[in-house]
Amino acid sequence: MIFDTHAHYYDDAFDADRDALLSSLPERGVALVVCPGCDLESSRQSIALAERYPFLYAAAGYHPENLEGVTLGDVAQIRALCAHEKVVAVGEIGLDYYWVKTPEERAFSRDMFDAQLSLAEELDLPAIVHDRDAHKDSLDIVRAHPSARGVFHCYSGSMEDAKVLVDRGWMLSFTGNITFKNARRAPEILKWLPLDRLMLETDAPYMAPEPWRGQRCDSTMIARSAETVAQLRGLTRDEVEEITLENGKKFFGIAL
Repeated sequence: MIFDTHAHYYDDAFDADRDALLSSLPERGVALVVCPGCDLESSRQSIALAERYPFLYAAAGYHPENLEGVTLGDVAQIRALCAHEKVVAVGEIGLDYYWVKTPEERAFSRDMFDAQLSLAEELDLPAIVHDRDAHKDSLDIVRAHPSARGVFHCYSGSMEDAKVLVDRGWMLSFTGNITFKNARRAPEILKWLPLDRLMLETDAPYMAPEPWRGQRCDSTMIARSAETVAQLRGLTRDEVEEITLENGKKFFGIAL
């Protein structure tokens, strides 16, 4: 059974068939899904979906690309959303220096990441971290929050950074890009990574694995990523799905 730990089902890519798709997931092998918000509105949409589908849970947070017009005071609204019984994490939060370019914007995104990681500590919730081209600063902020726990989603860092995160008790999560022919660092990290620190995700509607690369992704496609991990670790796909299901349940505090 699949646990998709990161999928954006409020995205407009699902507008045409969202309800039909989500209703079909349990019978297609998907046990659980976490849907992270990227701002206040998408966090509310995630919660609304979680209220409708028992297998779906939500996270609330401000993504580093969604900070226009936001102030540090808006973290209070995320705190309020996190009181909902189906919110299991603060996220998606973090840093993105690929899209966030100016020194002023980057400085504010660091402040927001710091504030939201503090919120996760305060609420004793895990954090879902987005880190793109900002590895050093992301790790520095994590180090400044020794009691925080979380996952670096769609992990793209180095082996050295992976070891730092694992030593701190953090999780690493991987998308369908581990199946791409040009995947370089991820296979080596997956061969080394302690299995109790591994989670899988789609980042739907993005990051569809081969042979669906470039198409809209959904949670069932994790089976293909699980096959890749299984090949790297000498396991079966079913074993990888069971391991990542249990890891995700423990990480998010979900009891089935």
